[in-house]
Amino acid sequence: MNPPMTADSQPTRSPKSLSGLIPFLRPYRLRIGLALVFLIMAAATTLAFPMALRGLIDGGPTQGNPGERMMALREHFVMLFGVAVALGIFSAARFYMVSWLGERISADLRNAVYAHVLTQSPEFFETTQTGEVLSRLSADTTLVQTVVGSSLSQGLRNLVMGLGALGILVWTNPRVMAQVLLVLVLIVLPAAAFGRRVRKLSRASQDRAADSSAIAAEVLNAIPVVQSYTAEDRETTRFTLATETAFDVAVRRSRTRSGLVAFIIIATSAALLWGLYQGTQAVLAGRITAGHLGQTVIYVIILAGSFAVLSEVYGDLLRAAGATERLMELLSTQSPIKSPSNSTLAPIPTAGSAICFDNVTFHYPSRPHQAALRDFSLQIDAGRTVALVGPSGAGKSTVFQLLLRFYDAQSGRILLDGAPTRDLMLNDLRHRIGIVPQDAVVFSSSALENIRYGRPDATDDEVKAAATAAFADGFITALPQGYDTFLGERGVRLSGGQRQRIAIARAILKNPPLLLLDEATSALDAESERMVQAALESAMRGRTTLVIAHRLATVQQADQIVVIDEGRLVEQGTHAELVAMGGVYAGLAALQFHT
Repeated sequence: MNPPMTADSQPTRSPKSLSGLIPFLRPYRLRIGLALVFLIMAAATTLAFPMALRGLIDGGPTQGNPGERMMALREHFVMLFGVAVALGIFSAARFYMVSWLGERISADLRNAVYAHVLTQSPEFFETTQTGEVLSRLSADTTLVQTVVGSSLSQGLRNLVMGLGALGILVWTNPRVMAQVLLVLVLIVLPAAAFGRRVRKLSRASQDRAADSSAIAAEVLNAIPVVQSYTAEDRETTRFTLATETAFDVAVRRSRTRSGLVAFIIIATSAALLWGLYQGTQAVLAGRITAGHLGQTVIYVIILAGSFAVLSEVYGDLLRAAGATERLMELLSTQSPIKSPSNSTLAPIPTAGSAICFDNVTFHYPSRPHQAALRDFSLQIDAGRTVALVGPSGAGKSTVFQLLLRFYDAQSGRILLDGAPTRDLMLNDLRHRIGIVPQDAVVFSSSALENIRYGRPDATDDEVKAAATAAFADGFITALPQGYDTFLGERGVRLSGGQRQRIAIARAILKNPPLLLLDEATSALDAESERMVQAALESAMRGRTTLVIAHRLATVQQADQIVVIDEGRLVEQGTHAELVAMGGVYAGLAALQFHT
């Protein structure tokens, strides 16, 4: 896996970083080609305008009798109007094309990054804040959209017009423009130094903005805890400090960029005004006509305006380059957990899955020197209910994490129905497993869709049957819109026990051969727990079930109880056998039941 991303990383930024967008641009080659054609045509019509104006000044009002002069004026004005119409049409077509491209590529990029992030293992989220990812998905893709859909097109258009105007000026005024070009070359060197400073500050500004987004995401996801500890003012202060830091960096970037713009405009204008002065001297000396001077004036204005716009666009390109690299960092991050190229196609059993942990040792990436499981071996026959008990931090949840292949063990093997989990496609492996976590997850949608998440193709009747089996049908039908009731973000409209029963109904609907229950009834009252336990026993009969439980009363009837302590399997047997052994389990049982 790539090194973790941090907000303080400062790789060198340049417009070359935008090359990361090439794979997203390639599918729209035809539209890009059309946009370039319209862009060039719009620039060409703009450059044609001064020539038409020169003809009007030099030839229109001065030659022939009054009637001929009037006809000539009409022809010149019709020509100017034709240029204006062509400019309007080509500019509108260019604007539509590049706007469409900006929106389309931004959407494609956002979709690609989001889909890629969803494939990352939990190790990725141990080192990357959710707010950082959200900042890249929103702010950075918006920057890219602005550049592709606006700034880049403006830059290319002004580059074409600037080069065209410069070429015509050199052609029509070679001696004067040779002097101007020499001055322009001298302007580029300090401008490049300004540009490097703007690049660094652009990246820093984006990173600081991501810091404040990360703080906001973290706090908003824990608002009950924040309010219960009356930490609103503290969190507001922390967020304010982050936003003020982002503001300070943004002001420095804007100040430096403003200096760059001012320098380029003043310096280029001074050089071009010198050329214009030389042109007026040529008119007075009779070397050029008034129309020629007027044409030169307009081309000078076009050239100066193009330089000014290009300096602005260059700043936008630098910001977009930083945003693109941040997005490319996400896209280049590779998950260490991948499906094998040649997977084992084991049939899905209908009577539960057999599980085998063969001498497994595992360290979490964030704790490389502390083994979560050590020399762990466990054999579970299909169709049995096995409880995992032990002190907090003993490694019980790690067993679930490894079964789902959120992580891979450093040594040993894990087999599901005789096939090593590393040899199974991730989708096939996880399709066989249903999980009810301790902290039930409820999405911001209806009760119906929340349960259907377990099997998207399930009918409404199947969803309601699963809810009934989980004893959730009663409170769901009592909701204002029944199964169509919106449950709020993270299910805030439900009690903890109701959220748990939604999660259980979801697992029942999935109906996998292996069910993992991580304190699945911890949020239920005694009556609800009894009903749900009965529902689970009925719905999962013939399936392999692993249960993590701290309340031993809920696992006394398990076929087998496995006791884990400090990552090792220390005892296993039935409740009566383990109590008789007088070991770790007996001590836990004595403490709970005597209490």
